Amino acid sequence: MIDNSTLMIAIAFSSGALMLTLVLSWLNARHDGHLISWAAGMAFVVIALAALGLRNGRYDMLMQLGPFSALISGMALIHVGICQFRTGRARVLPAALLWVVAMLATGLPFFMGLSGVGTIALNLFCAIYMALCGYQYWAGRAEAPVPLLTAAVLFALTGISFLACAVLLVIEGRFVLTTPPNNWAEAFNSIMAIIGLTGIGALSLTLNQSRAARRHRLEAQTDSLTGLLNRRALFDRFGKAELPVGTAVLMFDIDHFKQINDRQGHAAGDAVIQQFAAILRQNLRDDDSMARIGGEEFCAVLQPMPVDQAKLVAERIRTDFEQAAVRLLSENIRSTVSVGVATSGADESFSSVLNRADSALYKAKDNGRNRVTAAALRLIA
Repeated sequence: MIDNSTLMIAIAFSSGALMLTLVLSWLNARHDGHLISWAAGMAFVVIALAALGLRNGRYDMLMQLGPFSALISGMALIHVGICQFRTGRARVLPAALLWVVAMLATGLPFFMGLSGVGTIALNLFCAIYMALCGYQYWAGRAEAPVPLLTAAVLFALTGISFLACAVLLVIEGRFVLTTPPNNWAEAFNSIMAIIGLTGIGALSLTLNQSRAARRHRLEAQTDSLTGLLNRRALFDRFGKAELPVGTAVLMFDIDHFKQINDRQGHAAGDAVIQQFAAILRQNLRDDDSMARIGGEEFCAVLQPMPVDQAKLVAERIRTDFEQAAVRLLSENIRSTVSVGVATSGADESFSSVLNRADSALYKAKDNGRNRVTAAALRLIA
């Protein structure tokens, strides 16, 4: 039968491999701060488990306080990393307060000669940290239900194994220890630590890679200046598919935009574009699609509606933009926009409606700009 010290060394090696993987992942994505928090936490866990595995039966205060402190610090950093992963930020003050309480509750009994009480406190706080980590994954389960729920269950089971160690010491009344505990709860805890660390580590890395892939895909489909869809994303979304009858397509072109760039500079041009994108968002719904498809050209695809209603939406956007002023240094910059509107007919593709809206846009510009022009309804396929 494998003794507990051997299991500790095995867990330390497993944790060390996971720590190295996390560091390498962080080096390739330094904006993912949770990775380095996880790696730092695993480093403390490795130190703690290696020391516990090599203690050779010693259970004096020095031999215990060092590894126990490292283990609590590792758990705290892993919890901070998981909070960063789920929410994008770490609540440093609550995490620091919990760490201080855990360190005091574990360390003070050893100074009082109650090594068993200190060991019980260690196991209880490890169980608390496991429960907190599991809760974070449970709370964020909507992002990826199966892996996050699996990780939450693994944290819960690992936490239960720590709790079992504490409860068994209390039941046995072992408030002073001269040798390391050696019972079924300790063996269960060691096995769960191996399974839990390996499983949670693999799931966490998979979730991080999946999130990174989604982020890269979103960046590839998003216009960096405005945050709207780009041309590629718009055509990927609608392609050559037929639109529901009455789907409104609005084409926008900011009037005399080149003159803004030439006279006020590209910073002014960028500010005008961002202003127009903000006005689009204010006037359209979340389920409408908005895209910047060229330098000063924008497109919006709206839910089915009568063409007159689509013209009213376009007119509202045109008016708001005309009345808005972009403040740049000491200068107010005003601009206008021309709009072409088309609504889809029966069996009509997105490309066809877009071409008709584009033709209406050119008519608006030819007729003096700063106006809305609608394309004729397409009555037959």
